[in-house]
Amino acid sequence: MLRQLSLVIAFCTALAPTLTSVPAAAASAQLADERALIAVADGLDAAVDAKDWTTARGYFADEVRIDFSSLGGGAPATIPSDDLIGAWRTNLFAAKQSFHLRGNHLVQVDGDTATMTSHGYAWNKLPGLAGGELWEVWGTYDYRFARTADGWKLTHFTFNMTHERGNPAVPTAKEKE
Repeated sequence: MLRQLSLVIAFCTALAPTLTSVPAAAASAQLADERALIAVADGLDAAVDAKDWTTARGYFADEVRIDFSSLGGGAPATIPSDDLIGAWRTNLFAAKQSFHLRGNHLVQVDGDTATMTSHGYAWNKLPGLAGGELWEVWGTYDYRFARTADGWKLTHFTFNMTHERGNPAVPTAKEKE
């Protein structure tokens, strides 16, 4: 235990000159930007799960570069954000439940632009669907942002699926009329 404590102290001592060379105001601004960017990603997940499409739309710039190709969603494209939200509204209709969770955010801010990569998990549930009502997916999100007068806005949205489980018909199932 004493050896571990000595290693921690040595590490912190070696790191101290680096930490003190960053002006406090710059470090504070960096942390505020990082927190704001994470809040956009987390807020988007919460809005989508709540089917609050107005709030979800507010997180995007007017156009967004999307890439859902790992989900079989076609080629990457730049589209109006209203079209993306419209597609989500159609696909995540009232009877289809969703839950999104993310973590391990890696944020890089460069002036008025930023990038973020995070791990994500999502499930969709459609009660009564033949073949099973649940579909789950794991992967990473890659985001790009622009700072605007209204705060940080998403300009690029990619999901890179690493694993899925459940009924693959759930995410593409349409609302019954």
